[in-house]
Parts: sequence; C-alpha cells; structure tokens
Amino acid sequence: MSKVTTLYDVQQLLKKFNVYVYVGKRIWDIELMAIELDHLYAAKVIEQKLYIKAKMVLEHEHRLEVEKAAKQKKEN
Repeated sequence: MSKVTTLYDVQQLLKKFNVYVYVGKRIWDIELMAIELDHLYAAKVIEQKLYIKAKMVLEHEHRLEVEKAAKQKKEN
C-alpha cells in the first residue's frame, strides 16, 4: 500500500497489522493512530516513505479537526 491519501487509507494500513482504533471521538482516534503508526515505524515493519505519507495524512486530518472545534467554540 503505497497510496496513502486519506484517513481511510491510514486505517486500512493499520488494519493490515491488526491495529483497530476507535476511541469514540475523531480527534482522539487520529492521535491514537499516529501513536500506533510511530510504533510500527519504530519496529521497522513499515518503510519510511509510507510512514511519512501516513503521518502527513494524520497531521492534516488532525488540523482539520482542531479548526472545526475552534469554529464550533466561536459559534457558541
């Protein structure tokens, strides 16, 4: 799996290693996926290029969630 462009792709990558993440809040799921991805990379079971792509996707999704939360907070 070299094509990692969405959060779903990252979930599928983690699933290949029997890592299933569901905490209940999207931002927490993203943060836990990033930790699990770090562990897979540290264990040398995924290549650096794939790791970087997946981390970029997670960082992007995390930023979107933070912005969405800030917008909702402003509205209230």
